[in-house]
Amino acid sequence: MDNNDIFKKLRVALQLRDDQIVEILQLVDFRISKSELSAFFRKPDHPNYMECGDQVLRNFLNGLVIHLRGTKEEPKNPTEVLAKNTGSAKQNGNNKAKANIKPDTKSQTKPQFKTPVNKKFKEKKSVVEKVKFNNGKDKKSSK
Repeated sequence: MDNNDIFKKLRVALQLRDDQIVEILQLVDFRISKSELSAFFRKPDHPNYMECGDQVLRNFLNGLVIHLRGTKEEPKNPTEVLAKNTGSAKQNGNNKAKANIKPDTKSQTKPQFKTPVNKKFKEKKSVVEKVKFNNGKDKKSSK
């Protein structure tokens, strides 16, 4: 498992977006662009794939500690920070889903379901015929 895999797993587990990762890295004065960051998350056979160095991962982990715990002067509760991140991720997902939903004007003009009319159904013939099994014995020896 290399640094890229560790970085990807942390990103998914903490539900971090690219802009949040850039902010976390800026907490430790490490500047990186979103395009450089996306190169770390690509597949290894992609032409723009880039290996995540030890320095990038180390700075991300140090920034993550500050992001979750805070500093000595301003301590934070990590569970509150994580709950805030997951709540904002869910809200963003809901906003996207709500934006795609169009109001349904046809359902307002449709009549109610019709009540079924008493119809007589034809009786079904059995598909399987009555078969006598001889359990592998010949017809002649069953006498």
